Amino acid sequence: MKTTHLQGLIAAPFTPFDANGQLDCSRIPEYYSFLKRNKVTGAFINGSTGEGVSLTLEEKKAVAQAWADCSNHDADFKVMVFLGGTCLNDCIDLAKHAYEIGLYAVSLTAPFYFKPANVEMLAQACIMVGESVPNMPLYYYHIPVLTGVNIPMFDLVQALDGQLDNFAGIKYTHEDFMDFQSCMSYKEGKYDMLWGRDENMLSALVLGAKGAVGSTFNYAAPLYHDLIAAFENNNLTKARELQQKSINMIRLLGKYGGISVGKSYMKVTGLNLGDFRLPVKNMTSSQFEAFQKDVQSLDFKSFKSN
Repeated sequence: MKTTHLQGLIAAPFTPFDANGQLDCSRIPEYYSFLKRNKVTGAFINGSTGEGVSLTLEEKKAVAQAWADCSNHDADFKVMVFLGGTCLNDCIDLAKHAYEIGLYAVSLTAPFYFKPANVEMLAQACIMVGESVPNMPLYYYHIPVLTGVNIPMFDLVQALDGQLDNFAGIKYTHEDFMDFQSCMSYKEGKYDMLWGRDENMLSALVLGAKGAVGSTFNYAAPLYHDLIAAFENNNLTKARELQQKSINMIRLLGKYGGISVGKSYMKVTGLNLGDFRLPVKNMTSSQFEAFQKDVQSLDFKSFKSN
């Protein structure tokens, strides 16, 4: 099958929960409209930012259905669903569901409990899941900081080439620029390489990246649109300044507890999507007050999503 190389900013949405920590899919149509207003071109749902590994199988399907219901009419907004990785039969179940409800693509990461011993075993896992939805693009999700599986993606691309017709490319959330460029160059750019480190976007643009998937695109898309425009206009001084703003913003995630801080940024934009589930730590009310002051010092309002 012929696959499209995606372009622009693809957000990794947070999963909305109510005050009791239960799934609240009623917020997703508003979320979709919010992303569209900020010129985001797609959504990577149920991933790391979306707490996919903390959702039940039924919850994952409910989230996927909600995004399909509100966005399937929109050819300019592609939704890709993360399948997980520890139980491949569950991944196949979720992939078939995604195909049935009309989502654009699926994404698989390495099994991260029983880890593949080598690239051949990882390729077999991808083939097993990909062949269950032969008419749907499958992207591999490379995030070794969370999976503990750091097999070079250039090796995986070569192992899957000609073996899995619907293998579309890689969501690359790692810092190995040599490996990333080798994948991009393979067979004159045959595979779609989506950059996944927001704080290093400028470096990926230099290597030719055209599409990116990121959590901070949820709440700071205008910043990245400006960064891309500055790069394309060869205004590298401005591009570096904007990348530094991104870095300063992302540093607050480390200061206040990690991935859950993204939902606090969303509260500042006006979208309250609830807290993260255990074992992720959420801010206390006093920490949120301090966080808001730090956010104000970033001049966040000048580049936040609206």
